[in-house]
Amino acid sequence: MEVLKQRILKDGNIKPGNVLKVDSFLNHQMDIHLFNEIGKEFKKRFANNPITKILTIETSGIGIACIVAQYFDVPVVFAKKTQSINLDGDMYCTKVESFTHKRTYDVIIAKKFLTPEDHVLIIDDFLANGCALLGLIDLVQNAGSTIEGAGIVIEKGFQKGGNIIREMGIHLESLAIIESMTDDTLTFKE
Repeated sequence: MEVLKQRILKDGNIKPGNVLKVDSFLNHQMDIHLFNEIGKEFKKRFANNPITKILTIETSGIGIACIVAQYFDVPVVFAKKTQSINLDGDMYCTKVESFTHKRTYDVIIAKKFLTPEDHVLIIDDFLANGCALLGLIDLVQNAGSTIEGAGIVIEKGFQKGGNIIREMGIHLESLAIIESMTDDTLTFKE
């Protein structure tokens, strides 16, 4: 997706430790016009799948997932990283290690929002080592739902996550795959 790649090159900042900051347009301040193009692209790439739910993880994936869901006309469910008093009933739970935060979370979804009848498209902003995506896949499998695929805005192709997911046989679509990244430059996979 060329418009996304150009935006990453223009406004992305590379930080030590293979961290790409895209907070000015993707995961802190959100460019809704770009999100709209992202939503259209995911709809095009998964048009033949019978999607009934969009699933993401809090927090950065929520905005993107909402725009994507408008194109599929389905609800968004997001996995929560913390238990709260307003969560009730039975829950699916898994553990997810965050690459960015260097922390492990207990990630939960109320069972009433993910059922065996659901056909799920997982949406997230980044894919690096695959921990968050593997956690979401685990939740979907625990629910007995069908995984229709995973849509990622930016994949770090030089890390293992994408290969792990593809080897599982899951339809993975990444809109921008970074092939290599140094302290001052990055290149995209064509």
